[in-house]
Amino acid sequence: MTARILVVDDIPANVRLLEVRLLAEYFEVLTATNGPDAIETCENGKVDVVLLDVMMPDMDGFEVCRRLKSDPATSHIPVVMITALDQVSDRVRGLEAGADDFLTKPVNDLQLMTRVKSLVRLKSLTDELRLRASTTRNIGIEELLSRNFASEDTVPKVLLIDERKSSVERIQKMLRDRADLDVTSDPHAGFFQAAETPYECVMISTAFADFDPLRLCSQLRSLDRTRFVPIILLAEEGEEERIIRGLELGINDYLMRPIDQQELTARLRTQVRRKRYNDQLRASVTQTIEMAVTDGLTGLHNRRYLDSHLQTLFDRAVARRRPLSVMITDLDRFKAINDTHGHDGGDEVLREFARRLRKNVRGIDLACRFGGEEFVVVMPDTDGAVAEKVAERIRAEIAQQPFSINADGKTIEVTVSVGVSSVLKGVDTVAALMKRADLALYEAKSGGRNRVVAKAA
Repeated sequence: MTARILVVDDIPANVRLLEVRLLAEYFEVLTATNGPDAIETCENGKVDVVLLDVMMPDMDGFEVCRRLKSDPATSHIPVVMITALDQVSDRVRGLEAGADDFLTKPVNDLQLMTRVKSLVRLKSLTDELRLRASTTRNIGIEELLSRNFASEDTVPKVLLIDERKSSVERIQKMLRDRADLDVTSDPHAGFFQAAETPYECVMISTAFADFDPLRLCSQLRSLDRTRFVPIILLAEEGEEERIIRGLELGINDYLMRPIDQQELTARLRTQVRRKRYNDQLRASVTQTIEMAVTDGLTGLHNRRYLDSHLQTLFDRAVARRRPLSVMITDLDRFKAINDTHGHDGGDEVLREFARRLRKNVRGIDLACRFGGEEFVVVMPDTDGAVAEKVAERIRAEIAQQPFSINADGKTIEVTVSVGVSSVLKGVDTVAALMKRADLALYEAKSGGRNRVVAKAA
């Protein structure tokens, strides 16, 4: 995992200390020594996370954070405030300013890195949604991003999973009139409840007598219906290692007992605001793109979308020096399928192929119907070796499982040929990348079909 981290501190020694820690984890580091420079860097550069010192002259960190979060162009950038202050009121003030987290000096290395990595993952998701939205150019993105979801009157629906009655009663009292709170003491029941109910946040206690709460966190993150639901861990003093592991698994935040009411409500509000932001963005992207750039038969993106979006993904990969791979697939002897079973049968095969293709790629991958029986998958942050393995997995699944072509259960054997290429270091272009993938596909077809060929150069 790599990203651009902006370190903001008016003391050069503090900047250097954080810079060394981050460089050791292969992050790119930008620096600023004052608030105005930090804001300008965020406005003009590609910043993934801001580590912001609170105590700075002229414009303190709270004001910098407020300005970043009030600007639609920078409001999506996660901000971690770092300070020597250690009062609950200071943490709450930072969260009220819009900060995504708050760390106290001296910062523990493991805690710093897991926080940063967690926020980088969140930023990656938001970037993908924003990128797809901007591709269509008619989504009204500025109006959407300027909404202040935290000020909405809707009370968030929250699930608390905690087996200690006294703890439940305290939290119920703290969140009275602030959340529509459901409670369960059984983590297994809590998992199914979270999957079946549209919660805006799930709070999980670590104090179970005979159950690992991180197992529940992992299960929630692995299920499509709960993948984006914020998780707050309620931990005990001395559970730092468990918290760090939880952040690596994808929990969004944590609170240490004894829980302060102000901090609980502020952190809950932050998570709900973030979820509503991404939910609205995701919904707007879906509604706009589906009609304009979706293939009506398969439900995948069409060539129009690929032509505009691939260049953006390519430019981003080159700018960040990250790998990017493309695969082109072609159903073997598809004309014979149409000739034998009619276009209806051919359409069934295309729909089923698209379903299997979608199942075998990640959410951040771009799967498109290129035209006819050809499909393209663009895979960000994926090198050639990994892309070739993915292509082989898809080829094998197509070949091993026959396709149903009508209601009476009749099936036929289908195979697919795949060409794979990756962005080259040095000078490369989208046209060259696609040409290499197309040549690799041609080799796969001429070499006997039902195979994967990768083109390195």
